[in-house]
Amino acid sequence: MSNERTPRRGVLLIVASPSGAGKTSLCRRLMADHAALELSVSMTTRDIRPGEVAGRDYNFVERAQFERLIAEDAFLEWADVHGNLYGSPRAPIDRALAEGRDVLFDIDWQGARDIAARCPGDAVRVFILPPSLEELRRRLVTRSQDADDVIERRVANAKGEIERCDDFDYVLVNEDFDRSYAELAHIYHAERSRRSRNLWVAAYRQALLNEVV
Repeated sequence: MSNERTPRRGVLLIVASPSGAGKTSLCRRLMADHAALELSVSMTTRDIRPGEVAGRDYNFVERAQFERLIAEDAFLEWADVHGNLYGSPRAPIDRALAEGRDVLFDIDWQGARDIAARCPGDAVRVFILPPSLEELRRRLVTRSQDADDVIERRVANAKGEIERCDDFDYVLVNEDFDRSYAELAHIYHAERSRRSRNLWVAAYRQALLNEVV
């Protein structure tokens, strides 16, 4: 996506799903293929998981620090998920939008709701559904990141999360990863092309109208 016309306003691409539906894998591939897209690194109070890197996957902090930031209204959104706090710092997101940079959120439905409420003209919400709850459980077991009781709690909570998909702009069923990825990439490309985000269009149009032919 080089040689872009400017100025433009960035897009907030929000991808949510039940745990295990595949949103993180889809988001990672989208990031790898699109240099213009940067990941919003959330802050969390949960423990780091095997393979994660602090500052890349999450900013890991103590609960007391997180709660101080809530009091300072420093988050665009925050939520308590499975007993841990997650939040998206407000300042870097506001700055990215104003500078025309696109931001990707790998987040839960609560965060998607709150961001859309605060940024209605910037947020694009995509919900990823699993093919079935049994497949969801299989994926959670295969990734070997959670204890059995945590996996069962995530599967039980999935129905409540799935009910929220009506709040989203787009819904994808992640049965085939490559197909789901292609659909997600198409959504991103289309949303980047919205006239309302491309502030250069007005001047460009006027220049065309002023041409003498």
